[in-house]
Amino acid sequence: MTVQNDNTKVSNRRNIGVATACVVFVGGMVGMAYAAVPLYQLFCQVTGYGGTTQRVEQMSEVVLDRTINVTFDANASSGLNWDFKAVDKKVTPRIGETVQIMYTATNNSSHPVTGEAIFNVTPGEAGAYFNKVQCFCFTETTLQPGETLEMPVVFFVDPAIVEAEETKGIGTITLSYTFYPRDDQEPVAALSVGEDKEQPKL
Repeated sequence: MTVQNDNTKVSNRRNIGVATACVVFVGGMVGMAYAAVPLYQLFCQVTGYGGTTQRVEQMSEVVLDRTINVTFDANASSGLNWDFKAVDKKVTPRIGETVQIMYTATNNSSHPVTGEAIFNVTPGEAGAYFNKVQCFCFTETTLQPGETLEMPVVFFVDPAIVEAEETKGIGTITLSYTFYPRDDQEPVAALSVGEDKEQPKL
């Protein structure tokens, strides 16, 4: 009888241990899910991994006579009722030349919505040489119902792209943005027609 009780106690301890481990594991996964986006953002910005562009504070001092094609892609996730598009579909700047292009986003829903854009460059090898001076990526953007916002991107292609063996033959670079809804935003009731509201700051 004593042996059976001892076995039962051991079994209960094991069950409690397994349950505790499961809770800790699930909690850790949830925490990693929240941390994944900012950690991935930091990793990509530092390394240029996956075609992630580089953010710089100043323009290139060297401009080559050679040009390169740069095309622009725009996507909105299925959970975001926005019309997001690239106004400029393609430019052909000289390598090292600073260029400004424009994207626009329109909120088609009946309530304010906050979105955030991620981006990448293809081919991936070009990401480390695509330098953005100004962009809207990884920034929370809130649009009121029916509001349209112009979002500029200022960039240049680093002249060093023509020197690296894996990139010197690249003739076209594509910059692609995808907007996603912010999952952590609180629902905001739409304003009634005629109700006063503070104008959004652009």
